[in-house]
Amino acid sequence: MNPSGLEALIEALRCLPGIGPKSAQRIAYHLLQHDRSGALRLGDAVQHALQTIRHCQRCNTFTEAEVCERCASPRRDPSLLCVVETPVDLNMMEQTRAYQGLYYVLMGRISPLDGIGPKELGLEQLMARALDGVVKEVILATNYTNEGEATAHYVTAMLKSKGITVTRIARGVPVGGELEYVDSGTLAQALRERKSCSA
Repeated sequence: MNPSGLEALIEALRCLPGIGPKSAQRIAYHLLQHDRSGALRLGDAVQHALQTIRHCQRCNTFTEAEVCERCASPRRDPSLLCVVETPVDLNMMEQTRAYQGLYYVLMGRISPLDGIGPKELGLEQLMARALDGVVKEVILATNYTNEGEATAHYVTAMLKSKGITVTRIARGVPVGGELEYVDSGTLAQALRERKSCSA
């Protein structure tokens, strides 16, 4: 027996991250009771996105063109390639306004428990991108989780074996952070990654 329209809507909403059964039910009732036009816009937007958005051929992020605006921009430094896990991570890097190179988005991370290994991430595409003859440095900006660290370790070994310079973003005390409120692991890492001061 097929689920009712309401059950199907609730089940569909549950596929969103952070949305459990109760939240999905609440959203479904809200859309049906208070915002049917919003529900139609949402449905149309999802359908349009699925039909028009694809992966950039160079950096693997989402785009409507074959090559995204960032990769096509002559203002970016093509000798720097920053590797991130997701498009959200790319956006966070861009918000810093501290980086003007190009990117490669893995669309995930190595996670053996989830059945995601190097092949599932398509690391051969990253290798081809890094060996294009223009890239001089690959900056790894994967998350400092177990999976992110494993991914960074694997990518470092893969690229260094080809003679490519690989660096990793530092971690430590956040800007505006007070030592009293920083966890000991972060403080220890900040101490290990200290650098000389300029006058």
